[in-house]
Amino acid sequence: LRRREAAGDEAGWARLREEAEEALGELRDIVRPFREPGYREALRRKAERARKRRLRLLRRKQEAKAAKEEEAARAAEREAKIDQWRVKCIQEVEEKNRERELKAAADSVLSEVRKKQADIKRMVDILHALEKLRKLRKEAAGRKGVCPPPSADEAFENQVESLKTLLKKRTELYEAEERALRVMLEGEQEEERKREMEKKQKKEREKLLQQKLEIDSKLFGDPGEFPLAHLLQPFQEYYLQAEHSVAALIQIRHEWDQYLVPADHPEGSCIPPGWVLPTLPTNDTWATAVR
Repeated sequence: LRRREAAGDEAGWARLREEAEEALGELRDIVRPFREPGYREALRRKAERARKRRLRLLRRKQEAKAAKEEEAARAAEREAKIDQWRVKCIQEVEEKNRERELKAAADSVLSEVRKKQADIKRMVDILHALEKLRKLRKEAAGRKGVCPPPSADEAFENQVESLKTLLKKRTELYEAEERALRVMLEGEQEEERKREMEKKQKKEREKLLQQKLEIDSKLFGDPGEFPLAHLLQPFQEYYLQAEHSVAALIQIRHEWDQYLVPADHPEGSCIPPGWVLPTLPTNDTWATAVR
């Protein structure tokens, strides 16, 4: 404006002055709310609301991400358990198939051995029948006055003895094969019984462990709800001290032995085999005290 005024450009100076006044008016309109009382507080509240909204959106986004990751972890865990269960089922099926195939093969071989034994027995019967037939024909020929030479009898007897020796060896060989197969089958059956017994014992141990956990939970509280450092820990240590100290075990047994009585004693009862569980509350007042 000063340069325009110094140059004597009245028209340009007037136009620029009007533009400057318009810009100044716009700036005053913009700045005017800042001078009003309470505007800065309203602006601060608005900015705070915007900040809280951004934080809320960010927290929701993080929670959604965490929930998604947790769901993915649970899904992966479920998939892992399903895979383990599937592998276990496949292994059990494969084991049963192998056992079935082995048993079928053993039965097949055993049936073959029995078939060979039956053939040997039939050949022995045929050989005895031949001996009987020759004896009858020899007697019939003797009645007719025909006697075979001694060499024929000797050759026949030698041939029969040779066949008997061969059949005896074969019989012993097949009996040895049958005994070996039976031993193998008995071994497989024993292994199967042993595996079944181990599975049964494992289930029994798991059942007893679960019962022990339930009893401990009733006596000492839920370990998930009360950590090891909770208030009942000293009592638990007191009741389980015999498991960690021989002296404590002897002392406790000595105290118990003072009250040993027969099962039919009128003034006492025998020691229970396990923990004595508390009975359920019989009234509301007692239930309130237990809770």
